[in-house]
Amino acid sequence: MTITVERGVRTVGKRPHTGPRRPRPQTSYALFLVPGVLAFLAVIIVPFLMNAGVSFTEWSGIGSPKWTGLANYRRLLDDSEFWTSFRHSLFMVVAMAVVPTAIGLVLAAALFDYIGKHFGSKVAAVLRACFYLPQVLPIAVAGIVWSWILAPDNGALNALLRAVGLGSWQQDWLGEPDIALYSVMGVMMWVQLGFPLVVFMAGLQRVDPQLYEAAELDGAGWWRRFWHITLPQIRPEIYVVLTWCTVAALKVFGAVYVLTKGGPGGATDVPSYFSFTTFFEKTQVGYGAAISTVLTVIILVLAMVGLKLQTRAEDAEEGARA
Repeated sequence: MTITVERGVRTVGKRPHTGPRRPRPQTSYALFLVPGVLAFLAVIIVPFLMNAGVSFTEWSGIGSPKWTGLANYRRLLDDSEFWTSFRHSLFMVVAMAVVPTAIGLVLAAALFDYIGKHFGSKVAAVLRACFYLPQVLPIAVAGIVWSWILAPDNGALNALLRAVGLGSWQQDWLGEPDIALYSVMGVMMWVQLGFPLVVFMAGLQRVDPQLYEAAELDGAGWWRRFWHITLPQIRPEIYVVLTWCTVAALKVFGAVYVLTKGGPGGATDVPSYFSFTTFFEKTQVGYGAAISTVLTVIILVLAMVGLKLQTRAEDAEEGARA
């Protein structure tokens, strides 16, 4: 008995030694971030810094670069072609961010609040998948298909206009400087619409259904429920979609390359394609690097503003719930 008590006293407050101590969870979690950080440095940060360094030089891609300081950026400020391409980029922001966000909001609310209730969730899911399908297609494939549709001689759109008696409306949709940009915008609206729709429908899943039921009992129609319930409840998702789509519009390249290659006569040129042609066709590497550096900085600033607005919306929503 005495021996048992003494052993008990000796072991009070001491943890049994079960083997080597495990590392702290924080340390082990940080190790998983190392590959991603290294990849980010290798793929994003280092090339960006190298590109920014080249932008201060005059270089044709062969031989040694010649340091010119801010000469490329001063040239950029006076380059009418760059500002024209940037203005086209603003049109693309309307086509890929503003319009798809507005239409996606209405379609998401209709699928969630009307189609889903009256025709079933499966019908709403099928329609959602149909709208999202263009996002899955590679932009090169979508561009080639639309170039066939918009072809001036045997394109499907002009053939349809002839079939319904509107032959006078036929156009060279991608070859006329006055309408080529609007044709590309229409294609990008079709491509981009599915992304806002899916995000907004996911956001609507977290809205309390009792809000819609109470409003419906009070006699509120679909439009009033959309304006007073749907919009305020998914405000963070709206900022996410606008930020994401605006960034996508500013760096759009594939559609312009496949459909028009910036033509006709620069009517559809955008900064990313302008930088590409300056790099590889004109071999003005330093100037092309300056264009891409400026575009990157603009995208980063807009992304930070969008994230700030999203954070404020989420904080305001949490405060309202509290």
